[in-house]
Amino acid sequence: MTGRVFPALAGAAAALVLAAASMLTGASTASAAPVTDCTPWGTTELQGGEYLYQQNEWNSATEQCVEVNPDTGAWSVTKSSFSLPTNGAPATYPSSYKGCHWGLCTSDSGLPLRVDELGSVRTDWSTTQVGSGAYNVSMDIWFNSAPVTDDQPDGTELMIWMNHRGGVQPIGSRTATVQLDGRTWDVWTGPGASGWKVVSYVLQGGATELTDFSVKGLIDDGVGRGSISPAHYLIDAEAGFEIWQGGQGLGMKEFSFEASAEPDGGGPDTRAPTVPEGVAVTGTTDSSVSLSWAPATDDTAVSGYDVYRDGGKVGTTVSASFTDTGLSASSAHSYTVRARDAAGNISPASAAVTATTSSGGGEPAGVIKAQYKNNDSSPGDNQIRPGLQLVNTGTAKVDLSKVTLRYWFSGESGAASYGTACDYAVIGCGSVTHRVVSAGSGKPGADHYLEVGFTGGSLAAGASTGEMQLRLNKSDWSAFNETDDYSRATATTFADTSKIAVYVNGARVAGTAP
Repeated sequence: MTGRVFPALAGAAAALVLAAASMLTGASTASAAPVTDCTPWGTTELQGGEYLYQQNEWNSATEQCVEVNPDTGAWSVTKSSFSLPTNGAPATYPSSYKGCHWGLCTSDSGLPLRVDELGSVRTDWSTTQVGSGAYNVSMDIWFNSAPVTDDQPDGTELMIWMNHRGGVQPIGSRTATVQLDGRTWDVWTGPGASGWKVVSYVLQGGATELTDFSVKGLIDDGVGRGSISPAHYLIDAEAGFEIWQGGQGLGMKEFSFEASAEPDGGGPDTRAPTVPEGVAVTGTTDSSVSLSWAPATDDTAVSGYDVYRDGGKVGTTVSASFTDTGLSASSAHSYTVRARDAAGNISPASAAVTATTSSGGGEPAGVIKAQYKNNDSSPGDNQIRPGLQLVNTGTAKVDLSKVTLRYWFSGESGAASYGTACDYAVIGCGSVTHRVVSAGSGKPGADHYLEVGFTGGSLAAGASTGEMQLRLNKSDWSAFNETDDYSRATATTFADTSKIAVYVNGARVAGTAP
């Protein structure tokens, strides 16, 4: 795993070092004269104490020097020659911050604020970047279950990667791509070094500045994914550079961060959420249609979604997925989705998608089937590891780009978002797609399913894809109880299974659904 592995300060011990260094070096008073700091843990007050600059060199003994302007808050790295490998932790995270960082607080920050009480969170963030080395340009936003902490926050770390170079990447794996505030972001989720949740938003194409940018849109998206608890508190926001290699010449031109319980513009909340985008049919049976979409955003918070079939509302959900049940076989339907917030504002309808349930006339005989083996001897650990393969028992080749498999399981408690991976595939993991989809409530042992698909290729008559070793985990890495999972069996060699369904063009052709 590459990217940052440890927090910006390594827990309470680092916080004590920071506090001690602060007492030794002193917090700078407002002065037109620049301050040069070459200490590992030095701090400098910025803009009268509203912000604090921190050296934060927590993973290296190489000297780092930064010149800081206490009046404007601007700073630049004047000496930096780090050379750490990019598949581990960075050397340093020089940064400006507002709020409380491991118990060291800035003045008049307006923080902490409960996530579900946030009305507006905005930033102006401008940087100087260089064309050499390995680093990211990142904002680190921390959430905690209590309003204050002088230790490692126990909530979520939200990272905004405005840019990066040198092959570095966030913690975890890329789980989604979203459009927010007119920009395209790749979403990465994974656990931090001590198990806390991390959700990272990586700006496609990168930038050197974000002007009047709504951070709340990203926070709302994280809440919608189950990565951020609405009952937790935003306690701290910091912006700077995680540096693995080089670093000299990187600098902060401007950083401001404002969080408030008042919606943008003040007054009552009258702004509707954004229109749900990317509504798609994720599967059909002879009696149901499953949908998913990208989470909407709002100036306060999205509280749920209304799903409409053929113009009439058929259900509501707080997640960005829904399964419509009780339908007739071979029936065609049109679906739209609207987002709503706690103030009762409702978005316009999404673009419509259509779906047709399968015929319900039984499975086509001898075309394609799934085989399964259990690669996980422990049903109570924090990962599920199914071994899968497809066999074409028909007389004609099958277009794999139209085929998906579903492995049903129960998520029990813990995080509502998931990470997936392919460890090995005879046809190559690059040819295999995988994701976890919510199957709705009321299905013991089958409230989610792992959907496996293919980027292309074909499967000849009589041929097999060969083994595919998949795995999945909850984003908080909490444990599963697989003993009652619908699709799980105990066989450790491949065997035909009826509880892993195969779909072609969204229609089930083999196996049974729960």
